[in-house]
Amino acid sequence: MATSLLRRGLVATRIAPSSAKAMSRFVTARLHASEAEAQQVEQKAKPETSMKTFQIYRWNPDNPSKPYLQDYQINLKECGPMVLDALIKIKNEIDPTVTFRRSCREGICGSCAMNIDGCNGLACLTKIQSGSKSTITPLPHMFVIKDLVVDMTNFYNQYKSIEPWLKRKNPPTVPGKEILQSKKERSKLDGMYECILCACCSTSCPSYWWNPESYLGPAALLHANRWISDSRDEYTNERLEAINDEFKLYRCHTILNCARACPKGLNPGKQIINIKSLQLKGGA
Repeated sequence: MATSLLRRGLVATRIAPSSAKAMSRFVTARLHASEAEAQQVEQKAKPETSMKTFQIYRWNPDNPSKPYLQDYQINLKECGPMVLDALIKIKNEIDPTVTFRRSCREGICGSCAMNIDGCNGLACLTKIQSGSKSTITPLPHMFVIKDLVVDMTNFYNQYKSIEPWLKRKNPPTVPGKEILQSKKERSKLDGMYECILCACCSTSCPSYWWNPESYLGPAALLHANRWISDSRDEYTNERLEAINDEFKLYRCHTILNCARACPKGLNPGKQIINIKSLQLKGGA
């Protein structure tokens, strides 16, 4: 088509036929060259493979063998940016027996807490790091149910023991209405109410490793201080008395692994220090 159009243009301008043939050959060759260049550019634009190995802790209670690390290799160019994306890809495309918890994928539910390359964190908020290999294991010093799933029963029982709900001795000023508090009083709860109970802090604490049955741990104590600090609650002294124990509270040695491990940027150690200071003052 391009050659015929060129010939028509040459006839209209009265160019010699020999020159017209030469120019038509040039245009045709140039068209083929452009197509070849376009194919080369398209090939260069295609993403190259980026392989990474994930070592995942495996243990099945139905199999009496010892726990082991199993390698899975995936192409990061075909995977999302987070560790949870890699785990889902492995489970969906390579090995459906890999077991882990996950739910919201937004750092809200705390389900996908695990140890990633030696640090506790949420798989949905932890980016896949550069390098050829990553190791993923369950939260440390917890009983493993299967693979990356740990038994949270003791952790939740400790949370329940601090009675994490509003307790009143007197009815509301206006019957049937909510109990009001000022903005200043509400601001005292910042840094505590955001906790999602993922257990990253407690399972990073050496004191919790040593005394998990008796020491309440950073997460439970943070929530205890949340209700102690709430202006609407009327059981402050009773709450302080309930945790005024050598093991429940004072096993904390302010190592502050909890603050480093918290995926929400909270500081449970600071809240524990506040409880201790209130204990020294003799309550609120």
